[in-house]
Amino acid sequence: MKQQEAAPFTVDIVGSFLRPDSIKEARKKLAAGEIKPDDLRKIEDEEIIKLVAQQKAVGIKGVTDGEFRRAYWHLDFMEELNGIEGYKPEQGYNQTFKGAPLPAYDVRIVGKLSFPADHSFIKDFKFLKDTVETEEGFIAKATIPSPSMVIRQEILAKIGSSLIDEIYPEREKFYQDLVLTYQGAIQAFYEAGCRYLQFDDTNWAFLIDAEKRKSLVEKGMNPDDIAQLCTDIINQVLTAKPADMVITTHICRGNHASAWIFSGGYEPIAEQLFATNYDGYFMEYDTDRSGGFEPLAKWRPESGKVVLGLITSKFPELEDKEVIKAKIAEATQYIPLSSLCLSPQCGFSSTETGNKLSEEDQWKKMQLISAIAEEVWHS
Repeated sequence: MKQQEAAPFTVDIVGSFLRPDSIKEARKKLAAGEIKPDDLRKIEDEEIIKLVAQQKAVGIKGVTDGEFRRAYWHLDFMEELNGIEGYKPEQGYNQTFKGAPLPAYDVRIVGKLSFPADHSFIKDFKFLKDTVETEEGFIAKATIPSPSMVIRQEILAKIGSSLIDEIYPEREKFYQDLVLTYQGAIQAFYEAGCRYLQFDDTNWAFLIDAEKRKSLVEKGMNPDDIAQLCTDIINQVLTAKPADMVITTHICRGNHASAWIFSGGYEPIAEQLFATNYDGYFMEYDTDRSGGFEPLAKWRPESGKVVLGLITSKFPELEDKEVIKAKIAEATQYIPLSSLCLSPQCGFSSTETGNKLSEEDQWKKMQLISAIAEEVWHS
């Protein structure tokens, strides 16, 4: 049996890979004024070309640039949106990881939202597409934070004062501009040739976590209402998706230097999550913190594929192939095998720091995924 042709693929990835030492050193030199931005970009280009070849070699069809040009999986994109700026808050980042602190950097709203015509991610994608799509059977995949991340960063998890009430005294207008901003992003990526786009989203995990849900209630907010709001906004954004474009999402519980933020099963948000009109759902299932497969019962036949993140990207130890195959079989109690795929639970380097494993380890993980997929879907 041939590899599935439509994304998401049976062997897929969330997006990021460990940054090569050459990029890390070049960034240090740039910060010290020893090289120019164009020098860094040339090094990034060279490393992305190598990464593309490595991904193809292990059977990845939806190929990313490893997020090599970013410091963070989300903030780099968000701070380039009109109306948002990046800054260094005195009190540090607005979320606390279990195991490793995140550098003190955040984003905040400073004006009306819209998508800029010169957003650097579009230029970056064009380079990736030109590099990837020289061979038939491979497609360039772009990854950006979900629109609901703007809601969480600005409203749900903000430390201190926010300008949102001053800029958007009518909250509904903020939501409308957020939708238009992301519809603009979809159109810009599409015009750049992107046919596989992913919205990465830790907001669903925020709404899963019992402690976070309690904190919202204490602030006078209903977590279920917020989940429904996110579903509504995402679906409004997705009305701009062209028919020949695939847009997926990744639900993440936090990923920085092998540390995490949120814990809990998908039960609290499963209904609202599967009511979104994505073409695929990358769902973390690498530890007991993710709960069981029972929430997959909310999946609908018309929903997109579910990509099981059963292989951890946080640590080097390889999973037992038979254990993973048994878990895939368990998931088929709720979703047919033809609508399931396999991937790491998250990226290997959601921030430029990277998780606690080597480049050799990450490729062993991907080789394991390919081997399992060959036996489960293609034998």
